[in-house]
Amino acid sequence: MRRVFQDNKTADRGQKFLMMVEERDKSGNPMRIEEWETLIKEFGIGRSSFYAMRNKLLGAGLIRIQKKEIKLSGLFSLDLMDMSRWWWTAVLQKDEESLKV
Repeated sequence: MRRVFQDNKTADRGQKFLMMVEERDKSGNPMRIEEWETLIKEFGIGRSSFYAMRNKLLGAGLIRIQKKEIKLSGLFSLDLMDMSRWWWTAVLQKDEESLKV
């Protein structure tokens, strides 16, 4: 989270938000985008701060919005795999087949 957010408080909030999204999804009651008012009260932040946090998580590929529901996304993991493959081959000049995944 520290790489996504510059401020530690915001990083902690972002992590808590991700955990809430995960818990709600596992319980079969996914978080809906209409719940923003409840969330800003729970976090004690303004609307613009909430949307800035949410948009950073969207941009980083940690969450996605589908059918007005907020869900965890695997895009971040795929990006990390692509980045590590690039680092392994382009920067370290190693053969891609020697990369153990």
